[in-house]
This record gives sequence, structure tokens and C-alpha cells, in this order.
Amino acid sequence: MNHKVLKVNSKDNVIVALTNLSKGETISFEGGDYVLQENIPAKHKFYMQDMQPGDEVTMYGVLVGKIQLPVKAGSRMSTENLKHAAEPYAYRDVDYEWHAPDVSRFEGRTFNGYHRTDGRVGTANYWLFIPTVFCENRNLDVIREAMHNELGYAVTHKYKQFTHQLLDAYAKGESVEEVDLSPSLHNQNRPFKNVDGIKFLNHQGGCGGIRQDAAVLSKLLAAYADHPNVAGVTVLSLGCQNLQVQDFNNDLKAHNPNFDKPLFIFEQQQSQSEEQLIADAIRKTFEGLVEVNKLERKPAPLSKLCLGVKCGGSDGFSGISANPSVGYCADLLVGLGGQVLLAEFPELCGVEQELVDRSVSQPVAEKFIHLMKSYDRIVTNAGSSFSMNPSPGNIKDGLITDAIKSAGAAKKGGTSPVVDVLDYTEPATKPGLNLVCTPGNDVEATTGKAASGATLILFTTGLGTPTGNPVCPVIKVSTNSSLTKRMGDIIDIDCGPVIEGERTIQQMGEEILEYCIKAASGEVLPKAVQLNQDDFIPWKRGVSL
Repeated sequence: MNHKVLKVNSKDNVIVALTNLSKGETISFEGGDYVLQENIPAKHKFYMQDMQPGDEVTMYGVLVGKIQLPVKAGSRMSTENLKHAAEPYAYRDVDYEWHAPDVSRFEGRTFNGYHRTDGRVGTANYWLFIPTVFCENRNLDVIREAMHNELGYAVTHKYKQFTHQLLDAYAKGESVEEVDLSPSLHNQNRPFKNVDGIKFLNHQGGCGGIRQDAAVLSKLLAAYADHPNVAGVTVLSLGCQNLQVQDFNNDLKAHNPNFDKPLFIFEQQQSQSEEQLIADAIRKTFEGLVEVNKLERKPAPLSKLCLGVKCGGSDGFSGISANPSVGYCADLLVGLGGQVLLAEFPELCGVEQELVDRSVSQPVAEKFIHLMKSYDRIVTNAGSSFSMNPSPGNIKDGLITDAIKSAGAAKKGGTSPVVDVLDYTEPATKPGLNLVCTPGNDVEATTGKAASGATLILFTTGLGTPTGNPVCPVIKVSTNSSLTKRMGDIIDIDCGPVIEGERTIQQMGEEILEYCIKAASGEVLPKAVQLNQDDFIPWKRGVSL
């Protein structure tokens, strides 16, 4: 094996640099010699042959762009010489045959989760605060500070102590440079040992905007209230907003007619004072916490896991190490009867035909085609396009076109058949691989995946991102070891050994599933959970890539 370069698919006409390569260097690979015309940084690609404007470039076995100006073999792929291109797609009644991985290592395995009365099993036990309108955000902030600090869920105490020490040094005329930050992160004084956290869904919606935004938000909040990782809910409403409490209740009933969790609703315009509103909300929530703390983790089969897969801060190694490793983990879980959610529709641009061909039925395929083309029209009508999805960071680290980014991103979903396609906030009900319509935006996508029922999210990154979610533990998977060493405070799993030839994709995928079992059982806490990285951004169905 050549540890300097890699060709991802036999059909490709570009080669990936696994390490920094120098101009003038001759790369011998699969019987060919390639003289590099310029420096090729690790993660970037160089062309295998001389090419002319209009020539097609293939990577991951699919069309990813067309040449814009003459290039010589050994030249680096760049935004100047390559522009996004993707094949058209349509339903064509393909009989897809899936070769499931060997799951014998995991057969009969269980995780310790929280069993809900409807048969679902949570990987955590959270109490959730929901505002129906942004006007209540301030009240939620007051409640968060009070309850987090007193009940042991705050992670800011070390920074408060640090600030106090800085103030003390300043008052004494001492140098603040000598004050060190305490390494202590957790306050273990939690009276409710079976409540994993109190979470708050602050948002900027519920009023203003258009009524459709409020309607979608209501469905999203209802989905979060009904999430298997949520034990009870407190709702704060102003009273006059577009998103009325009755709308929320109707959507909650539609989402789960048998919803039976503790649910406390407070409306500020019906309260005697802000003080009374906050005190009553805290008191009732405290009583609810006493009850849900009686729940205990119990064994459940791995088929009860619902795994969301996501990438963000991607790099040129994402589609080579972390994403296919996560994809193998996804295939293992599907083989065990679990659910996998693949979202980020702008990052499926260029691999649509493969997903259409993998769909289990024509209605499933046509729903995917409809949602993709509808989304594309919205973006195009706004003067943008899916081709503008790659960020400056993506491009700098080798993801030159959206089709390249998408072909690598889709690897997270593995190779199993597509059993269902879900619009935003629709719940996953079928075991197997489900496609979920969301933007590629990190937080909007994770927000949407949790709404569809993900109880764990595997989040791959090559550049580093702290993204988390209030109700669904987010596990960070690094594409390279350098990132893991540099940002170890946010990374949980390192897939760098795949790039270095020390692990196979299959070995890495099995390691990832082992970690998921521990995280689902509460035996390990992902870094985003430790940091209370509770990101929540509802999608307004406008232009968001």
C-alpha cells in the first residue's frame, strides 16, 4: 500500500494526497508515474491525466465537476480549474442488493437505557423547558441559572471561580497572568442521580415572521417534547404569540396520541407577576424531577437505538476515514435491527441517483426526489445553489466542489437500503436507513435529526466543531489524529489511524459502535454533553445550506 496517496474508487481520475507532497516529486501509483506540477497539501487531490475545459472529473466513482481551463497531470485540483457538476437523477426501478456486514460480535448485546411506556428507549433522561415564543427566553435563562447551579448541572462554576480569582488578584495589585484556570469541570453534587440534565430550548421564533414558520416550530417543539430521551416538560408561553399553546398541544397529540409524560404549562399573561411565573415553574418542575428521578436504566436490545449521522467542519479526509467508518457502524446497527438517520440534503447533491437506486420502493424514491428538487428550487429562486455549499474551511482543506463534499458525506449512511424518507420533523418509524430533509448547517441538521427521533448522533469533523444538542448526545468523530491532539476537549473518537494504515474501516466502525453502546448506557459522557453544548436552531424552511 502507498501511504502517501490514495485513489478512492477505481473509476476516479484524481488521486488524494495523504501527506504533504512537493512540486517535482514523482508519485508511483498502480503502475503509473505522476510528476507533480505544484505542491499538493495533504487532503488535496491531483489530476491523473492532462485535461481540457469541459472534461469530467470523477471521484468516489461519481461525477464531481468539470474542468474550466487546461490542466496537466500532476496539477492540484482547485476552485479555479474545477467547477461543480453532478449527474441528473430519476427513478429507474433498480433491484438493489445489500450485503450486510457480519454482526455476530454484537448479537445479543444490550445497552442500559430509559424505557418509555410507548416501547421506545432513551439513552438519557432529561427534563425539558420549552418556550413557545422568544419573549420567554429571558425567563428561561433565569430558571436555567437557578436550577443548574443548585441542582448540580452547571459547567460554568470553574469560570466563575476563575473570574473571582482574577478580581481578587486585581484588588491585591497582583498579576492576573499568574492565575490559573481550575481543571475541575463537573459539579457532582446532583440530588437527582437519574436525571441526566435539565435542558432549555431557547429560540427566536413563535411570533413575527410568517405563520408557516410558527406552525413548523410547533411541530418541532412537540417532537422534542415527545423525544425518548425526554422524561418531562415545562412550557412557558407569553399568551398573545402566533404559536399558541393549543397549537403545541394539538401537534403533541398528533405526534403521539398516548403522550403521558409530566407536562407543565405556564402563561405569563395569565400570571400575577414574573416572580410568580418563575417561582411556580421552578416549583412544579422540581416536583416533576422528584418523580422522573425514580426511573432507572434497564437493558435494551441494540435494535432500540436510533443513530443520527452528521458531518461538520469537514475536510479532505472526511470521506476517506471518519465518514466511511461511521457508515460501517451504521450498517452494523441496521443489521441488528436499529434505525439510522442520514440528513443534510444539500450535501447529498451528486449522489442522488445512488440513494434513489437504494430505495426500497418507488414511493420512497419519489418522495426523496420531490424533497430534493423542491429544496433546490427554493435555493435557486433565491439566487443561490447547492454548489455554494462548501465553506471556505472546506475548500481550504480539499473539498473543492459540493459534489465532492456530498459524495464523501453520504458515506456516513453506509450502504444499506433506504427504507424511508422523512420531511422535517417527521418521526422515524421504520428500522433501517432513513433520509431526513434538513439543511447541511450543523446545528439545523442536528436539531432536525433529534426531532425525527435520533437518540445518539455521530458527528464527524476534520476541522473541529463543538456542536451539540439539548436532548440527543452528540459524539464527535475526528477524521485525523492531528485534530484529536489539538482539540481533544471536544473530540471523542479518533479515526486518524485509518489514514495512517493502522485500522481498517471495518475495525474503526466496530470501535465506534462499542463507544455508542457505552454512551447509550451512560457509561461514558461525550464531550459535547460534558460541556453542556446544547445547540438548537429551528429551520424556517427558507434558504439555508
